[in-house]
Amino acid sequence: MKYHHASPVFWAEVLSAAAAAALASLTFLWPGWIEALTGIDIDHGNGALEWVLVVGFAVVCSGLSLLARREWRRASPASA
Repeated sequence: MKYHHASPVFWAEVLSAAAAAALASLTFLWPGWIEALTGIDIDHGNGALEWVLVVGFAVVCSGLSLLARREWRRASPASA
C-alpha cells in the first residue's frame, strides 16, 4: 500500500481555506464583529461591507479548496 504524502503547499492551501471559511461564517453570523474589534464603521451601518466580505471570503475559500484538491491529486500515487 502506498501512502499519500501531502506537500507543504497543500497544507498551506487547506489552512488558508479553513481560515477564509471561518471568517466568512463569522461575518455571516455576526456582521458587527469588524466594528466591535476595530471601532470603525466603514459602511455607516448599512451592512454592505459585511456582505461583500462574506462573498469574498467564500470565493477565496472555494478557490483555495480547488487548489488544495489539485495539489492533493498531483501528489497522489498512481493507481495500478
